[in-house]
Amino acid sequence: MKVHHYSVAGMHCAACSSRIERVVSGMAGVNHVAVNLTLEQMSCHLDDGGAQSHDIIDRVKQLGFKLTETTETTKSVEFDISGMHCASCSSRIERRLSGLDGVHKAEVNLATATATIEYDPAQMSLRSIRKGIDDLGFSATLAQSGADDFSRKQQETERKLQQMKNTVSLLLLFAGLLFYVSMGEMIGMPLPVAIAPDQAPLAFALCQLFLVLPIMYLGKRFYIDGFSALFRRSPNMDSLIAVGTGAAFLYSCWGLFEIFIGLNVHERVMDLYFESTGILISLVFLGKYFETRSKSRASDAISKLVKLTPDTALLVDGDDLTQIPTDEIEEGDHLLIRSGERIPVDGRFIHGTGSVDESMLTGESLPVEKREGDNGFGGTMVNDGALTLEAMQTGENTLVSKIIRLVQQAQGTKAPIASLADTISYYFVPAVMVIAVVSGLSWYFLGEVGFSQSLRFFIAVLVIACPCAMGLATPTSIMVGTGRGAQLGILVKSSEALQAAEKIDTVVFDKTGTLTKGELQVTHYVSKHESTEKEEHFGLAASIERKSSHPLGQAIVGYAETQNLSILEPEKYEQHEGGGVEGTVAGHTVLVGNLRLLRDKDIVIPQNFIDEEHFSMQGSTVLYLAVDQLFSGIIVLADVLKEDAHASVMKLRNRNYQVIMLTGDNAQTAAAIGELAGVSEVHAEVLPAEKHKKIAELQDSGRKVAMIGDGINDAPALSQADVGIALASGTDIAVESGDFVLMYPHLEGVITAIELSRAVMKNIRQNLFWAFAYNVIGIPVAAGVLVIFGGPGLNPMIAGAAMAASSVSVVSNALRLRLFSR
Repeated sequence: MKVHHYSVAGMHCAACSSRIERVVSGMAGVNHVAVNLTLEQMSCHLDDGGAQSHDIIDRVKQLGFKLTETTETTKSVEFDISGMHCASCSSRIERRLSGLDGVHKAEVNLATATATIEYDPAQMSLRSIRKGIDDLGFSATLAQSGADDFSRKQQETERKLQQMKNTVSLLLLFAGLLFYVSMGEMIGMPLPVAIAPDQAPLAFALCQLFLVLPIMYLGKRFYIDGFSALFRRSPNMDSLIAVGTGAAFLYSCWGLFEIFIGLNVHERVMDLYFESTGILISLVFLGKYFETRSKSRASDAISKLVKLTPDTALLVDGDDLTQIPTDEIEEGDHLLIRSGERIPVDGRFIHGTGSVDESMLTGESLPVEKREGDNGFGGTMVNDGALTLEAMQTGENTLVSKIIRLVQQAQGTKAPIASLADTISYYFVPAVMVIAVVSGLSWYFLGEVGFSQSLRFFIAVLVIACPCAMGLATPTSIMVGTGRGAQLGILVKSSEALQAAEKIDTVVFDKTGTLTKGELQVTHYVSKHESTEKEEHFGLAASIERKSSHPLGQAIVGYAETQNLSILEPEKYEQHEGGGVEGTVAGHTVLVGNLRLLRDKDIVIPQNFIDEEHFSMQGSTVLYLAVDQLFSGIIVLADVLKEDAHASVMKLRNRNYQVIMLTGDNAQTAAAIGELAGVSEVHAEVLPAEKHKKIAELQDSGRKVAMIGDGINDAPALSQADVGIALASGTDIAVESGDFVLMYPHLEGVITAIELSRAVMKNIRQNLFWAFAYNVIGIPVAAGVLVIFGGPGLNPMIAGAAMAASSVSVVSNALRLRLFSR
């Protein structure tokens, strides 16, 4: 089974997306289909031997939509080329580029002096493409970055918004004039005698016709798409607008004809609906403009992530510095990043020191000090200092690119809560058309209000109905919520997980690397000597441990380095398996190990010097130090609790979550850490293969479980849990297993992730409530229910304005999630 991704053009409402889903899911070999109205994307799982991608594209084309399959393997780039003088030059470049491995297509335009190239980044680099052009004697510079689909879509959206803005300006101009001509005298704005309805009824009617025609032309999309969908028996929102305004226009044209032949002139001149047609189209188009603009803001978070990567970088080549496009950076390149500049790609620092602001990726506000050997990530900024980076991950393999992909994948998934809205949307438009026809006929035959008033009810029902609000309610909130999560350092990998996290009542923590820092640290050093000799002896211990690869020895060396103690090269080194290390440093014999080793070496330890059991009860390890066959002191090491572990656990417990700790450690150590962290329920000595079984037991008892971990042995438990929350500081397999990924090691992110889930789901329910309530209340009012009880009818123009406002209000409510904070 293979997953295919497509961009979808031509969708205007939830009825469109629902119809595509139903038709495609009914094709042979199609396992799963998800259409996202907000992102205009579709993904489907195809079985081998069933429908192929081209079959799906053709079937959707028959529905009136355009599918374009998107791939991650091919990129497109444009170069400006100087030095071309004739067709022979452009042909030479085309042939040279087309012959390069990994170049799928090369087109050189002599008139614009540009080359457009489609290539596979895994086989061909931009630098090699440019070199291939330069070797022919021409000069090539990157004109357009090989931007990803998101960047191109953003540019297309901006162009579309500008076009819509221009169209709206013209529509409002003509609609304003039309309103003045048709309604001016009713609101105290007299018309010139030449077009006054009493003195010149034909001119009055013709003036309105000539003003409404440009409006209908500017809004021709509603008629082209709406009637096309209607003839294919798959009506959508455009069909409602087209039928409603079309009926009003044709009725008015008939009235104009009667005025022209002198039949019932004064009655007909007051019974024209040209203004309803013109103003309805203008208001609906205005609403679509605001809706599109609001939807474009929903992806602001991804847009900011895309903009983090600088366009150029400084390549270090010996003593030379060359500015190159970021897209041309290759693995192994050395890059200089100075204060105030952003790091272009992921890599390892090989020279220099400085502080780096990583908040845009991790949500961690404090700068991180970097030096030789540390990792750097593309998109982060060097606050001060100058660092040389060796590029290790470029292009789509950088951390920021992976984050963008994860967020986009989550935004493209469909939350279970959306299924009801999708089902209703599928039947919504046909049902509204039936209601509109029944309403109009009922008022005409039973209500005896006349054809003109019956037509008003018919039009009002058609234009007030809004399937868009229902279709946008869920995906827009998901889009904004996942984007906001990324800004806070929380990656949500699917909308299903976002919905599941809301129902969590039990939070299970792994111990090592999750509640604790995952690395041993010296917590106490107790010596029988004074400060100078005390420091000297610890330095000797570190000197002998520098030869050891054991975590205990590395922790002692690390502590000595932080204390700026002298660490020397040992003259002799011997390791005692299971006991400790021994050797000679600067003429001193040094012994570091457990109590048994020192006793075997006949080292006398003063009675009651230290209570080793006290430290062991706290989960610590005690090492003894002897110098020149004399006891010197003890070194206590422990995997210490993270600074915010206790506070985070208590916040969860105060919110009535059951908090549990799972660990493979012995019961004594686990109990000590659990007590320090504030965890009341601890399961110790749990083998890696048994962790997921513990999670399953909790689920069998009716609990909704979130598992937080970072190690390889946590992966099965993360997958078993209702929601797996992985720490990005952990292993890749755990990150792949997690439904949420915390980009920074602080456990407060667990609370933030759950609260984000609740905020998004609350926002979705608000959107769905207003979308359904609007239609449930609005359609009966438009059908004239209030008139039956002596109330007012609904003017079709007001109905159209309300419909436009409903979609905008849903999207605007979703945008409030951008204000969510920890």
